[in-house]
Amino acid sequence: MISNQVLQTTLDGLKTISRVDLCVLDTEGIILATTFPEAEGFRSSALSFADSPADSQVVSSCQFFKVFDEHQLEYVLLANGSSDDVHMVGRMAAFQIQNLLVAYKERFDKDNFIKNLLLDNLLLVDIYNRAKKLHIDAEARRVVFILEVDNEKESSSLESVRALFGSRSADFITAVDEKSIIVVKELAPQEGYAEMDKTAEMILDSLGEEKGDALIAYGTIVGEIKEVSRSYKEARMALNVGKIFFADRSVIAYSSLGIGRLIYQLPIPLCKMFIREVFEGKSPDDFDEETLTTINKFFENSLNVSETSRQLYIHRNTLVYRLDKLQKSTGLDLRVFEDAITFKISLMVVKYMKYMENTEY
Repeated sequence: MISNQVLQTTLDGLKTISRVDLCVLDTEGIILATTFPEAEGFRSSALSFADSPADSQVVSSCQFFKVFDEHQLEYVLLANGSSDDVHMVGRMAAFQIQNLLVAYKERFDKDNFIKNLLLDNLLLVDIYNRAKKLHIDAEARRVVFILEVDNEKESSSLESVRALFGSRSADFITAVDEKSIIVVKELAPQEGYAEMDKTAEMILDSLGEEKGDALIAYGTIVGEIKEVSRSYKEARMALNVGKIFFADRSVIAYSSLGIGRLIYQLPIPLCKMFIREVFEGKSPDDFDEETLTTINKFFENSLNVSETSRQLYIHRNTLVYRLDKLQKSTGLDLRVFEDAITFKISLMVVKYMKYMENTEY
């Protein structure tokens, strides 16, 4: 179904060109769009015309036309005037609205296809058959972006993103839930992950003042349409993992998740058992702020004692003392790579468990 706003814009444009007033009503006589207020007086005539076998008719110096959607009456169009010129404008307007119906129906069909493709609701044979029927290139390179916005801004954000990509039919912009906007982008042969980062930033910038705390994630580039659902799942995982381990980022790529995506797939009971075994009933986040800051800075500097002490504005011996103290309490020496890896993973596991606990509530 064409939106009333699009119908109104179409009628306004046609009137500007032809100087003929137009009106569109539905089959129940409700005015959907009009360029002249007097159209209200033709409602009963429009209903009578809709029930008649005629495709066009002149009533009280106003011309009526029927607009069909696959032989089903969809709209009644009024052209104000009885001259041949007005008749021609009315025919053109009806033809334009008919074409809009076809275009919107095709977009609706493509949106449904993409949604079912993303959610794995199609058999493999159906994917290729429907793609061919809808004139969608099955072997184009594509990547899936997921833009998460505030629930109340989802509708306006969707329109902003659609405006950014324009009418390019090769890209699909849709929504699968209340706060996620999905972009399935077709890529040129030379486009890679560097261009995807730029595209993600462009999508965020298109939101303008509505950007807020919006996040965007994308999956890996796939070469066949049957793999689009995989890119979507990867983008969804990147969005969730990013919230846990990369809270400072607004753009998250699946390929940059590292060990975070492995931890995200661990069952919580296994995580608890791991922490209990490594720290003997304690938790790595039980340390005071100073110790945690020292640990994080040590990891940031790739276990470099000199650089870490410089950035913390402490003497090298002070840092060594803190690391020795940590080793006595945990049995892990962060200057030893294997122990450092164990401790780093433990911190990430604890962060993951806390996030999941908060999400459940």
